Amino acid sequence: MIINPSSLALLKQAFNAAFKGAFGSVNPLWDKIAMRVPSSTGEEVYGWLGANTKFREWVGERVYQNLKTHGYTIKNKTFESTVAVPRESIEDDQYGMYATLMAQMGQDAKLHPDELLFGLIALGVSTTCYDGQYFFDTDHPVGAQGAEVSVSNYTSAGGNNPWYLLDTSKILKPFILQMRRDYAFIAKTNLADENVFQKNEFVFGSDGRLNVGFGLWQQAYCSKASLDSAGYGAARVAMMAFKSDAGKPLGIMPNLLLVGPSNEAAALNVVTAERLANGATNIYRNSATVVTCPWLP
Repeated sequence: MIINPSSLALLKQAFNAAFKGAFGSVNPLWDKIAMRVPSSTGEEVYGWLGANTKFREWVGERVYQNLKTHGYTIKNKTFESTVAVPRESIEDDQYGMYATLMAQMGQDAKLHPDELLFGLIALGVSTTCYDGQYFFDTDHPVGAQGAEVSVSNYTSAGGNNPWYLLDTSKILKPFILQMRRDYAFIAKTNLADENVFQKNEFVFGSDGRLNVGFGLWQQAYCSKASLDSAGYGAARVAMMAFKSDAGKPLGIMPNLLLVGPSNEAAALNVVTAERLANGATNIYRNSATVVTCPWLP
């Protein structure tokens, strides 16, 4: 290829198309369990997390619900991926193999929120959420101030690889993907660019500004018990019993079973098998959708 502004413009266009094509062809997992929240500043404060609203019969004047406020904050972070292509490779018409690399970068960009989110979920037993407790914990305070009781969304007994039962049917979700600036493709191919002049290479990259965080712990349950009918049933019962600070049922209905590869077979057995090993009818069949995530143990 003859290196000139016209050919470099075509190269940039081709690499950008490879990036965007791969970016649009991938189906990430995060949107199954998290809500995307746009961000317009360096951090967002989710003071409304944990607030519960309920309708009542309108008798007399309206009753103003005094909602607890929390200071849970998610700070945006900037992430990047950059590659340098020797000028000689373009001159020698080897740009085809680099188009594949740009496509891989596009795929990586689309899946990067998965990597962030499922990494956070795995740390949920040691990372705090809006109420100051670990997201998966045995002593979330629930109730009026001064009269709280401890509520658990975590079973550590058993010591197996964790599995997660979620309710993703609500407007609010168990997890948050906070997006300040979406991923974009960037090319530095101007012959006057410093990287070309000093290092004799063209630079291509992508970056985005975002972060992930915890939503409502009441919509998620982590268990290290055996993933069988008994363990699964116990987690369902616990979640459906969750109440608001006012003592009203939250209406939690778990509908998604999130597992790592090691628990996939057990998960499918629990919610898709027609019968149990002893021949009895599987009462939990089709009670949840199984989502297997390679980022989890």
